[in-house]
Amino acid sequence: MSAGMPGNTLCFFINGKKVTEHHVDPETMLLSYLRERLALTGTKYGCGGGGCGACTVMVSRYRPETKSIFHHSANACLLPLCQLHGAAITTVEGIGSTKTRIHPVQERIAKAHGSQCGFCTPGMVMSIYTLLRNKPQPSMDDITQALAGNLCRCTGYRPILDGFKTFCEESRCCQTNGDANCCLNGVKNGTETDAVKPQLFNKDEFLPLDPTQELIFPPELILMAESEPARTLSFVGEGTSWVCPSSLEELLGLKARNPDAPLVIGNTNVGPNMKFKGVRHPLIISPTRVTELFQFSQTPNGVWVGAGCSLSELRSDLEKLYLQLPEEKTEVLRVLCQQLGIVGSQQIRNVASLGGHIMSAFPNSDLNTVLAAGNCLLSVVSEGGRREIPINQDFFVGLGKTALKPEEIILSLFIPFSRKGEFVRAFRQAPRKESAFPTLTAGMRVFFCEGSRLVQDVSVYYGGIGPTIVSAGRTCGVIVNRRWDEETLNRAYDVLLEEADLPPSAPGGKVEFRRSLTLSFLFKFHLEVMHKLREMNVIQDEPQEELQPLPKNIQPSLQEFEAVPKGQSQQDPVGRPIMHRSALSQATGEAVYCDDLPHTQGELFMSLVTSSRAYAKITGLDVSAAMQLPGVVDVITAKDIPGKKVRTLMGYDEELLAEDKVLCIGQMICAVVADSRSHAKRGAAAVKISYEDLPDPIFTMEEAIEKSSYFEPRRVIEQGDVSSAFASVDRVYEGEIRLGGQEHFYMETQSMLVVPVGEEKEFNVYVSSQWLSYTQAAVAETLGIPSNRINCIVKRLGGGFGGKVTKPAILASITAVAAWKTNRPVRCILERGDDMLITGGRHPTLGKYKVGFMNDGRIVAVDFQFFINAGCTVDESVVVIEKMVLHMDNIYNIPNLRGRGSACKTNLPSNTSFRGFGVPQCLLIVENMLTDVAAVLGHPAHQVREINMYKGPSVTHYKLTFSAENLHRCWDECKLRCEYETRRRAVEEFNQQHRWRKRGIAIIPVKYGMAFAEGFCNEGKALVHIYKDGSVLVSHAGTEMGQGIHTKIQQVASRELQVPSSKIYISETSTSSVANTCPTAASFGSEANGMAVKIACEILYKKMEPLRKKYPKGSWESWANAAFYEKISLSAMGHYRGPDTHMDWEKMEGMPYSYFTFGACCSEVELDCLTGDSRTVRTDLVGDIGRSMNPSVDIGQIEGAFMQGMGLYTRGPSQYKIPAVCDVPLQFNIYQLQDSDNPHAIYSSKGLGEPFLSLGSSVFFAIKDAVAAARSESGLVGPFVLNSPATPDKICLACSCPLTQKVPTAQPGSFKPWALNI
Repeated sequence: MSAGMPGNTLCFFINGKKVTEHHVDPETMLLSYLRERLALTGTKYGCGGGGCGACTVMVSRYRPETKSIFHHSANACLLPLCQLHGAAITTVEGIGSTKTRIHPVQERIAKAHGSQCGFCTPGMVMSIYTLLRNKPQPSMDDITQALAGNLCRCTGYRPILDGFKTFCEESRCCQTNGDANCCLNGVKNGTETDAVKPQLFNKDEFLPLDPTQELIFPPELILMAESEPARTLSFVGEGTSWVCPSSLEELLGLKARNPDAPLVIGNTNVGPNMKFKGVRHPLIISPTRVTELFQFSQTPNGVWVGAGCSLSELRSDLEKLYLQLPEEKTEVLRVLCQQLGIVGSQQIRNVASLGGHIMSAFPNSDLNTVLAAGNCLLSVVSEGGRREIPINQDFFVGLGKTALKPEEIILSLFIPFSRKGEFVRAFRQAPRKESAFPTLTAGMRVFFCEGSRLVQDVSVYYGGIGPTIVSAGRTCGVIVNRRWDEETLNRAYDVLLEEADLPPSAPGGKVEFRRSLTLSFLFKFHLEVMHKLREMNVIQDEPQEELQPLPKNIQPSLQEFEAVPKGQSQQDPVGRPIMHRSALSQATGEAVYCDDLPHTQGELFMSLVTSSRAYAKITGLDVSAAMQLPGVVDVITAKDIPGKKVRTLMGYDEELLAEDKVLCIGQMICAVVADSRSHAKRGAAAVKISYEDLPDPIFTMEEAIEKSSYFEPRRVIEQGDVSSAFASVDRVYEGEIRLGGQEHFYMETQSMLVVPVGEEKEFNVYVSSQWLSYTQAAVAETLGIPSNRINCIVKRLGGGFGGKVTKPAILASITAVAAWKTNRPVRCILERGDDMLITGGRHPTLGKYKVGFMNDGRIVAVDFQFFINAGCTVDESVVVIEKMVLHMDNIYNIPNLRGRGSACKTNLPSNTSFRGFGVPQCLLIVENMLTDVAAVLGHPAHQVREINMYKGPSVTHYKLTFSAENLHRCWDECKLRCEYETRRRAVEEFNQQHRWRKRGIAIIPVKYGMAFAEGFCNEGKALVHIYKDGSVLVSHAGTEMGQGIHTKIQQVASRELQVPSSKIYISETSTSSVANTCPTAASFGSEANGMAVKIACEILYKKMEPLRKKYPKGSWESWANAAFYEKISLSAMGHYRGPDTHMDWEKMEGMPYSYFTFGACCSEVELDCLTGDSRTVRTDLVGDIGRSMNPSVDIGQIEGAFMQGMGLYTRGPSQYKIPAVCDVPLQFNIYQLQDSDNPHAIYSSKGLGEPFLSLGSSVFFAIKDAVAAARSESGLVGPFVLNSPATPDKICLACSCPLTQKVPTAQPGSFKPWALNI
């Protein structure tokens, strides 16, 4: 933290300890202060913009006026330290510790198996902890609302909700135990059936919540708040000053002298702009102590609300008020409360101010359209006086601009009470139901003549169709003084289409969708008002169906798994639902990730400089300005690399740092090292690069296909005679489907710390990597030194999903060059935006197919073409293509089958491996082909699937034999468990009864090949030591990233050595302990390294056999001690060779996989045809996972994979939003296939981290089924195109309802699109 000029003293408390700061930089956020100054690293850096919740803390303040203490959750990454005077901060370390006492919140998320990689866990804990401090017995709605701003990429959220649900007053049934047989399903507690069904956890073992044991609010802060005289606080930093005035008069004076200075209360807009957009403010004014900004007063006509009120407080105050008023007066108040509940997350609403939201003037604001439609007023004030301004189209004058004079501030907002016969409604559509900026919003108000349907006044405002909110004045003119009926509505549509006209290339894209939404929202308003008029007996005619919101109540779910065999020793943990071995330390914030490592003396931070051009020559690189900035030590370029300047993969070179030419936006050119993160970032921004654009860059797969721009080799597999077979079929159909890419969004961004050891060119490389040996080799080659001088180390990863296999090697190599050159430790932690830009993600895919089939649904021939957008370097793209063509049969025996795969070379950041490795894209294409065949024939899709399945002993298209028995068992059990036939009929009945809401149901299978196709990657290695005291240390080649590999390894060692798990410690993964490791990927890490540990433990157990015979009454500890004196080595290396997989691409045959994992999944969705919003009502998944080594870990992996897959198939790249709590299937049932043996893997288990991701496509096909039902209402039948991801805009347009059909469609090529579809 930079020290500036002396300012005022800042006094606050953190975890009960007083903190006093005299020199505070206004740009210092609480998060960096906690982590870097106080070494409280439990609070995590996930995104830096308040979007993920990993940095959640509790802020407590005392209010002298009410003599009460107020607690709220907040994002530490947005909380300026300067604003904390008088506050008490509680972090995850402050509520419990494994060294003292864990808190019930920490215990329950851990023991309910809600922590996998653990990076998000402290934030989850603090969100619920804060909730419980305010409401010790919350409802389930309270729980989900509190977690709406916390993201998790691992678990799928179900275990998190189950753990925290035990705090709910209404949740007292056996379901909260994680019991597979719940009393809600007709099975009584205590029955024999209940006794034999194993449970994931037992809530009766949980510590009770005792509110009296919480940290008290510091009495010193109470005394300070009540007695401290009002005084101005000011702080001065390197580039910004901060002033917190103590009175309104002082505030107005400051604003008059500094009209450009922003006012900051919540810092939810100014903060991100400074952090991510480089906006600089010489002065920031924080009016948090100006009491006039926080007043709430009621008048006979409405209520005045202070502009400084937080959105959460405002909602609470308005809810209390409207409960006291006659209903007819509360229309505006109720709608505002509704909108206030969906603006941002709970953490954002707790700090964001009403005035700040209005002044941000977002064109898609959730509140401003309602305030405008509701005739609200603003009281604004300056030194020149006070005036009142209506909120309307004239107040918002441009993007982010209002009609206020620079020296004016908003003092308060007037919200009028509604009148009898007046109705107000608000509508929104967003990429995600919660914590997402809306695509379109609307505020609408209508006032009727008393006892009539004649419109006296109407107001309609839209947000999201221009740079400001838009008043549909002409549309209102058509409605006013007319009857509220369909005739008037139809007239309004025509005018609205003209008035809300958007050019096809309008910023934000989705033009046709947004225009359709304007009509849909007006129709919804019309229908809701019609029902109100009917309730009031103003009209007698029956309106159309009442529009109900999509269901949202979470139902009890089942997790059924196989019990351990009778007679298994209680000490033997294999097969039991053991808690993740690090879950408690992850829940308390004690678990250490790469960026949590303590800062060392002289440590530097590195920030990367990337290309702003897609395809260009570098004509100049000027670092002089950067070198002159405070704290900047050096700039690293390609010329500084002492060894190899490129990484070679698949025969292609990739430059570490671009020297002469850039191939994509985001390509790394140089790196700035400085004494702090902020100085390095500022230095990187000061580097000037000049370019000369090169002609004809390639961005899309279509462009690459046209120009034959591919990475070689391209892969082909064919069985049978595809071309001839097309002549013998009843029908031929050709189709295609596109899939968008997917961001890994691991919660921990790419992280590394390189430390020169100082002797003989040694380096310790702490790196968040899935493949340490690859990183080790890369760093060694880059520095030109042997690998034995490089020790790569990782304790755990905050998620990986394939994104940390190859990418960390390049980043660590650049960081190592900086450490080499400066001879100082260098840390590099990518910002979320940089991580997403630089590292690529899942490959966008184009699938084309020609299918020949018979009238009974039998598929005779298919010709597939797979194209992936690889980006500018090859990375692992060719291997991804190989895996796609190897899986193009899925579970179907197609006699004539051809697949051709190509990796397109484009000028985009290079894409890389991602969980599933091409199979999720491939299977969506295959299943879409099956769905199209069913649509052509008019047959149910599941019947077409069944008739084409492999049966009995089978052979794949690359001549690998396997048994299809478990495939059919999964399918049949899934149909039985989900009651498919009954629910299929119920869906059809629902669709007949509802015009604007439709349901769909789909059941999808998967067959996934396990092990690496490259045989050398299937090795497992381990080193096991037994010490004299009997404790066991295990090191192995796998990396822990949430998949529970360390937990399973501990179980293996416990079984093989026949000692309690408490005796076994799993060391960090290190190349100095276990050399030449293989990647932890392909769902094979636990299997390979578990076998290696098993082998090592068998060796050791055998070595101790003579001692057990010699001392038969001895203990484990005595045998271990005796071994030392008997000169028996109790160290053993275990090596598992793994299967010798191979593939001959010339012969198109081989054994690329060791075995297959099977599964089937049925999902049911409900969608709103007018907006494209959807909700997954229920999911039932049956997985063949062999004999599970740890059911709690495995079920968590299945659920997490499914949710990640659901995100792939239903989430778009715009305002990228991974699935959140609001996206969990309302009923989420997981069933382990019973009595499944697998002789090819340890303890008959199966790999499962990747296979079930593809089953997220069941949601996609359920959506497609619902869309088909909607289309049939318009007379549209047969196959149709619905590309993935099935985002609301695609769903809405595909439904092709009458309102959508009114919107004219611009022809491709007639305009320049706002964004490319890559």
